[in-house]
Formats: sequence, structure tokens, C-alpha cells
Amino acid sequence: MRAGDLRRRRTNVRANVRAVPGPCAHWNDEDADFIREVLDLVGDKWSVLIIGTLADGPVRYSDLGDAIPGISQRMLTLTLKHLQRTGLVTRTSYPEVPPRVEYALTDLGRSLLSTVLALAAWSVDHHAEIRRHQTTYDDGNAD
Repeated sequence: MRAGDLRRRRTNVRANVRAVPGPCAHWNDEDADFIREVLDLVGDKWSVLIIGTLADGPVRYSDLGDAIPGISQRMLTLTLKHLQRTGLVTRTSYPEVPPRVEYALTDLGRSLLSTVLALAAWSVDHHAEIRRHQTTYDDGNAD
């Protein structure tokens, strides 16, 4: 599916819902659709990990892949392209042998970094509590 088709499918998401409760209710349909699109991108685990990994400056493609356990080369490439398209990451290719490609956060990406780091800090702060809830739930719902 092409990106344009995907964007059209996401348009008017709220128009298909009768009422949107809570803090999102004050946005119009166009803003709500755009917010959903951005959250889909930056809320993805790979995007969050890439943004966090780029916090200290430019990183080579291969080093970025090595720094993020479990990410496939395909997923790394796709996520970097989405982050570039959104203006959060830049790609710089150097005419060397072998070729060298580096990725870095843009000013817009750096403005998101504090939110990403705050989410990571929240995760660490609540790790034990979350694990405790998961264990309790799993023990009570074992089939």
C-alpha cells in the first residue's frame, strides 16, 4: 500500500466515531487525524529506540543497528525513512569507500527527545510495579 493511500484511509477517523471522550474531544477532525498519524510514528517502539539512540549525535547506519537489539535491517531502514519523511532525522551520505551513511536528529527530532527520554525514565521508575501487576494478572488468568 502506498503512503498516499494509507494517509487517505486514516483521514476522517473521528468522523466515523460518534463521540470522542476525554482530552482529545476539543480537536477538530483534521487535527485529530494528524495527531493519530504522528503518534503512530513516534509511538512505535523502533522509532522511540532510534530517537533515543541518536540523542548523543550522529550515528552510522551499522552502529545504529548494533545499538538496537532485535531490530531487523528492513525495520531499521523503514523506520529511518519514516523518521526522515517526518523531519525528525537527517541522513548524510559520505562519498567514501566503503560508503558511510550517518543519521542524526534534526531540531524537530531533538524537541521530541525530552519526551522520549521522559517516557524511558517513567518506564524505569515503574519497572517493578509494572512487573508485579503483570505477574499478578498472568497468575490469575492462566489457562
